[in-house]
Amino acid sequence: MRHTSFLGIGAVVLCALGATRAEAVPAFAAQTGQACSACHVGGFGPQLTPFGRAFKLEGYTMRAGDTFTAPVSAMAMASYVHTNADQPPPAPHYAANDNTTLDQFSLFVAGGVGDHFGGFTQWTYDGVGRAVSWDNLDLRAVTHETIDGSDVLLGLSLNNSPTVQDVWNTTSAWGFPYSASDLVPAPAAATMLDGGFAQTTLGMSAYAWWDMSIYTEAGLYWTPGRGFLRAMNTYADDNNILNGVAPYFRAAYQKDYGDQNFELGAFAMFPDVYPVSDRSTGTSDRYQDVGVDASYQYVGDGTGIYQVNARYTHENQNLRASYLLGNAASRGNDLDDFRIDASYYWQNMIGGTIGAFDTTGSADSGLYAGNRTFKPDSSGFIFQVDYTPFGGADAPVDGRFNLRVGLQYYLYTRFNGASSNYDGLGHDASDNNAFRVFLWTAL
Repeated sequence: MRHTSFLGIGAVVLCALGATRAEAVPAFAAQTGQACSACHVGGFGPQLTPFGRAFKLEGYTMRAGDTFTAPVSAMAMASYVHTNADQPPPAPHYAANDNTTLDQFSLFVAGGVGDHFGGFTQWTYDGVGRAVSWDNLDLRAVTHETIDGSDVLLGLSLNNSPTVQDVWNTTSAWGFPYSASDLVPAPAAATMLDGGFAQTTLGMSAYAWWDMSIYTEAGLYWTPGRGFLRAMNTYADDNNILNGVAPYFRAAYQKDYGDQNFELGAFAMFPDVYPVSDRSTGTSDRYQDVGVDASYQYVGDGTGIYQVNARYTHENQNLRASYLLGNAASRGNDLDDFRIDASYYWQNMIGGTIGAFDTTGSADSGLYAGNRTFKPDSSGFIFQVDYTPFGGADAPVDGRFNLRVGLQYYLYTRFNGASSNYDGLGHDASDNNAFRVFLWTAL
């Protein structure tokens, strides 16, 4: 039935996001000759400083001298997770609660070539699913031009997930929480832009950065052939397949004031989708994802760093194909998602973050048949404290080794449509509250 597919895909998407958000690439630290804290808030990815955002937009080309540095990095993440109530095991080799696992192990090829080309590609072993697959990709070509007396950075990005090319920690690919585990229960409903096409699409976007202040971007995404996705180990029979190409747009205004900076932006994507790969209706579902975001960052002298990120996404769903297939009770639905987080880091070593999220939408007895209220509504908070001892200039192994240990707590006030008895089987949102201890290292 459709609700099983929808909820299952949503859970997989959100869990996959937890794995792929993590980014720590010591090869870039070696290339630039800078400590991890130069590019990353808290001395570890993926929160970017102004320097880190510029490095990414400049195509990862900045380097210190002509010395060759190995363009290879590795990253590993492990977790212990306890939930308030036992959960269906995520895989046969796990228990219903109190699990310890290797969440992921990743290899990166990352670096710049000359003054105009750079990027990274990532392959990941999923320790919960026990499979290796293609992860994040961002390859860039850049150049500087003078237009009407303004310096304009022009760039192209070839990537495999909408917003993975973004430089602000507001959009879905690099938003909080920056590390997560498939063992933590996740609500099923999410907008298409929030990971719905991660690692199953390719996109080419062109961007311009005017006087390091105004950012504009336009791109197109498409679904590669089955053979390609199978080779990348990201193909599934129930993948969402794009009907043609999906336009993507991004605009932002950034202003730096020395020790502080802010950003205001907007984004949009308009995909037509064959639901769960089914083309039998001769038509496709049409989505319109439109959102706004904002970020404020106080860097100061590095002793204390404050940051606030927020985004709101509205999704309009024309489910003409799903309706004809009997998988949706209504042709037209909406989904709204709001997220905000605030963090503080002391000397780029000890940090704390509080995040809140709220997802609401139209009731639909087809899409959300597993929810007692037939609604997608979920909300809650995420709390994190972490310690990063090697983010500064004295990091071991010539600055390449980094380590973060942290604690997270997920508190759900609503889950899949309700606060209590959300599935009609007596399960409450608080049953999914989770405590996580994690270890995250990179070399």
